Amino acid sequence: MVDEGTDMKIIDLINQKDTTPFSFEVLPPLKGEGTERLYETLDCLREFEPRYVNITAHRSEYVYREREDGLMERLRLRRRPGSIAIAAAIQKRYGLPVVPHLVSGGNTREDLEYMLIDLQFLGISDLLVLRGDKAKDEPVFKPTGDGPAHATELIEQVNRFNAGEFWDGSPIRCPGEPFTFGVACYPEKHEEAPNPTADLEVLARKVSMGAQYAVTQLFFDNERYFDFTRRAREAGIEVPIVPGIKPLSKLSQLSVLPKTFHCDLPDALYNEARHCKTNEEVKRLGIEWGVEQCRELLKAGVPNIHFYTVGATDSVRQIAKQIY
Repeated sequence: MVDEGTDMKIIDLINQKDTTPFSFEVLPPLKGEGTERLYETLDCLREFEPRYVNITAHRSEYVYREREDGLMERLRLRRRPGSIAIAAAIQKRYGLPVVPHLVSGGNTREDLEYMLIDLQFLGISDLLVLRGDKAKDEPVFKPTGDGPAHATELIEQVNRFNAGEFWDGSPIRCPGEPFTFGVACYPEKHEEAPNPTADLEVLARKVSMGAQYAVTQLFFDNERYFDFTRRAREAGIEVPIVPGIKPLSKLSQLSVLPKTFHCDLPDALYNEARHCKTNEEVKRLGIEWGVEQCRELLKAGVPNIHFYTVGATDSVRQIAKQIY
């Protein structure tokens, strides 16, 4: 376990050569649900000495009600609990380095500035900077008000904040510790990128703007990761590229995950999965595949293995027991 007083940055933890770091992502609880389930996830995975914990963010969404005439009526904007308070709670309770997601989607530039201020007050200076997904009721991503339309625009805002300037151009009287950050990348191409080359160009720009590492979207085919990393190096991108892993755990994921995250199931995995009749069978297969996938990644010397735990905490634990 990392000491609570550590001042090491996430990039330093990733670059430590003693072992391949274990890390994972959690989702803040919904309004009214409390933190019990979140703490159960952390307690379940503490034994593997995670180097850091990412805290993703819920997007604010509109609440709808069906009227008597059958049409849907938009009632109000339902704000979701953010990642900042959860990051502080984890840091205080477990003494672990935390990486809250700073997400453009659903936020104005002023919203984002206040998040940065709150994080500085809490002494949290590592971020994962993301544009975020489109809202469920929108066909394409739309910024909220003057919010950044792209991750690079959000990075620009963070860099200006680090330089002592608010987005409106006014000076920050008491600048705090500058933020460092990682970004997302996509071994199978971002859904909006016209082709893989253009997608890599976006990642290269993020790195040129200060991103210290990149974490991949989930994938099941290691060859996609290895090929992506090779092409990134050929394009001059030298930062660590951290593989993001999420084990299959439910029958519904055979169609939901490829659709939601735009990733393919390898033939070998799909041929096994299509014979599964229950969630428990899929879960066992997901653990077996995850173990073999991670062993191959470890053998290849990846900088870090990062797990997406939502709906799969026990599976992640079973995998970690066999590889760490």
